[in-house]
Amino acid sequence: MSVTPQAGGSAGERTGLHVAFGGGVYPAEEIARGAAYELFSADEVAGFEWAPRPGSALPWHRFVHVTEVTAVHGATEPADEPETPLLMPAHRERGWAYLHQLSQQPAAAGDPMLVAARASAVVRRGTRMMKVLSAQQVAGYVRGWLPHGFCYREHDVAHLRTSATTTVLRTDGDVGRDGPDVAYALRWRASDPGDYDVPVGPAHRGLTALAARDRLGAPVLGTGFVPSNGQLIPEFITRDFADLPMPANAALIAYPAEGAEVVLYTYQAEQRGWLRMVGPQWRHLLAAVPGLSPDQEYVPNVDAPRSTQLVGMYGDSEYEAVADLPGGFRVLAMTRAARYPVDAVARRVRFAQWRGVPCLVLREEAGWLRVRLRSPNPDTVVTTGAQCQERGVYEAWAPGAEVTDDQVMDTRYAM
Repeated sequence: MSVTPQAGGSAGERTGLHVAFGGGVYPAEEIARGAAYELFSADEVAGFEWAPRPGSALPWHRFVHVTEVTAVHGATEPADEPETPLLMPAHRERGWAYLHQLSQQPAAAGDPMLVAARASAVVRRGTRMMKVLSAQQVAGYVRGWLPHGFCYREHDVAHLRTSATTTVLRTDGDVGRDGPDVAYALRWRASDPGDYDVPVGPAHRGLTALAARDRLGAPVLGTGFVPSNGQLIPEFITRDFADLPMPANAALIAYPAEGAEVVLYTYQAEQRGWLRMVGPQWRHLLAAVPGLSPDQEYVPNVDAPRSTQLVGMYGDSEYEAVADLPGGFRVLAMTRAARYPVDAVARRVRFAQWRGVPCLVLREEAGWLRVRLRSPNPDTVVTTGAQCQERGVYEAWAPGAEVTDDQVMDTRYAM
């Protein structure tokens, strides 16, 4: 089946971009620099959904990942360096379906084919990362939370743009509470590959052993892939489950029912806050976010406690720094003239031990420390009484007098 573009409202109709998929050729819009495509059709096609747009003669659409299409016609050269796609060793009898089957079996974590495929998905400096959020989590990030825990490369999840399809990426235990009409996400650029880890191997085996009563979100399989009946998605965690400094121009995003991407806020590093970007026609998407007025144009979080910091050297002095990628790292300063590129940069984090368990120190209040387990497992959760905040993230309050090996450490980034 082939669909001929007609005058209308989609970018595919205007630009002539066409994608071959499932035996047909469809007008399409590029998503995430070619990581995925939105396909359009004038007629009903299996797997397509009815989503008419003003001025368009193609009311049926579908989102597909680039790995699902057989050809792309009329694509432009990407402005950014493309991400490394997920690859698998060639095999005459074992294809992607077999690889997906392996990815869902914890006992297959050491299979050479699975290991090779997982190793092909890498994070580099500037990689766009995604974390799917609940409305409650959106409120937390607007008020000062930092990227942490389980996350994904945008390249691998760009085709998941509705509340139903992003469910497999949720890290909270409130799936369905936000309603069927909107999904939320945080998107940022990775400052350094060393900030991320893959939840496989002995160091993360404890995650796979946590009982359902002790966790939120989907179980951790230990294969490095998301638990899913149909998706093959590599997953990452922030190293040690630490918070990461928020890079400049990170974005809080909403996906309404039709799958359009709506940027709600962008992060203004110098002001330590979020600038509203969404127009009046989309402000209803903020109604589900608790404690946030849809009419509030700027939300500062200057008073939010900082569990981590990016520090840079300029000359002989140390300054707070900001990742402003893809450009690099610079001094965090209100005036443009003072935003010098730094000569060296590091991520500063506070580590400690409590009851013999390695922890991160998030903040301190009245002699008590808020700690997060660096490598949670059934024993350390019981020892500390830590509560699961989201998938893989366990926190507790520790008496300051009981905490040992309390130290601030810098992890240097290669420049």
